[in-house]
Amino acid sequence: MNFNLQMQKYIEVIDLDLKKYLQTAYPEIIYKAVQYSAFSGGKRIRPVILLATCDMFGGKREDALPFACALEMIHTYSLIHDDLPALDDDSERRGKPTNHVVFGEGMALLAGDALLNLAYEAMSNFCVDSSDKPHFIKSMAKIANYAGITGMIGGQVMDVCLENSSATIDEIKYIYKNKTSKLFMAAFGCAALIAKQDDDTVNIMENIGFELGIAFQLKDDLLDLEGDQEIGKPTYAAAIGLEAATKMHDDLSASAIGKLKKLKNSEFMVALAENLLHRTR
Repeated sequence: MNFNLQMQKYIEVIDLDLKKYLQTAYPEIIYKAVQYSAFSGGKRIRPVILLATCDMFGGKREDALPFACALEMIHTYSLIHDDLPALDDDSERRGKPTNHVVFGEGMALLAGDALLNLAYEAMSNFCVDSSDKPHFIKSMAKIANYAGITGMIGGQVMDVCLENSSATIDEIKYIYKNKTSKLFMAAFGCAALIAKQDDDTVNIMENIGFELGIAFQLKDDLLDLEGDQEIGKPTYAAAIGLEAATKMHDDLSASAIGKLKKLKNSEFMVALAENLLHRTR
């Protein structure tokens, strides 16, 4: 298997479907703002996980695509809002000016709102049109829960509240689990649901998503420290030390990859996890 080629094929499929949801209409300015961030060179990690995991279980790709695109739209909206002056106040993302720098703060805020709503439009319209609703409705509910106040939003809230202050291990665990891991858990769990796997398998996949998400965030933080970048936010590295944080990353990575290796047809997913968790940037 050529991992890079297979990854690119997944990205192309996702991008093609995203373009259908984000076709320019009136008023054009909001579509331009949405497209600017949606097609700014993102790695499509979460939707690729969902699509590839569904493939691994023998599910229908056309069933998975609306949910994969919805996850990417939710992730992208969160980045647009994170970059705003009221939050992280970043002027550059992925080597390009951030959305609010190009389109203004008001339009960037609306672009994020538009992507969030489009995500739920994509999923709900698919559920309405489907004759096999239960698995898909459960998937939409899972994404809503994991992206909302008890998931990603909750993690972001604590991230903001604890910025430039000391945080307990439990608070840091809450931030990592909710801000980062929950969307990984949604990708794995929804893929299993869409492919009509049993509850035990859904739980196994979500556990993989939890471990992969925490390790992914740890890797980001460790790379930032290696590059002498100031993080300014509560991290495991700051709380337990660089050596312990590195060991935590390595242990979680080994556990997640070990669980994936036990599954049938998991060659691509194992390679994807290894690529994410052992990246140098």
